[in-house]
Amino acid sequence: MTTTQERTFSIGEVGEQTGLTAHTLRFYEKERLFPLPIRRDSAGRRVFSTEEVEWLRVCTKLRSSGMPIPAIRRYAELVLEGSGNEQERLALLREHELRVQRQVADLQEALGVIHHKVEIYQRHLAAGTADRLWTNGPEC
Repeated sequence: MTTTQERTFSIGEVGEQTGLTAHTLRFYEKERLFPLPIRRDSAGRRVFSTEEVEWLRVCTKLRSSGMPIPAIRRYAELVLEGSGNEQERLALLREHELRVQRQVADLQEALGVIHHKVEIYQRHLAAGTADRLWTNGPEC
C-alpha cells in the first residue's frame, strides 16, 4: 500500500511563488493572517501546504488592494471557525469590494485628467508652442 504525502513548501519556495519575502511571511504568521497555524518540520522550519500558498495569494491581493490587516485577520478567523458565518465573510468581502471600486473610479478620474494634460502637451510640442504652456494659465 502506498501513502501519498502532501506536497509542502519551504518559506523560500513560498516566497518565490508569491513574491513575498520571508520577513513578510513571518509577519503574516505573527499577525494571525492564516486560518490555521503554520506547521513546522522536524527541524522547526516552517512548511506550507498548497492550500496555504493559495490562501497567501488571496491574502496578498486583499492586502495590495488596501484591506487593513485587522480585516484580513477577521476574515481568517471566520474561515477557521468554519460554516455558519458565511454571511459575515460575505459582508466583509463586499465592504472591501465597494472600497476597491471607489478607488478604481478615483483612479479612472485621475487618469482622465492626466490623459487630457498629455494631449495638451503633445499638441503644443508638435506645434512648437510648448514654451507657452508655462504662461497660458490652466493649460500648463
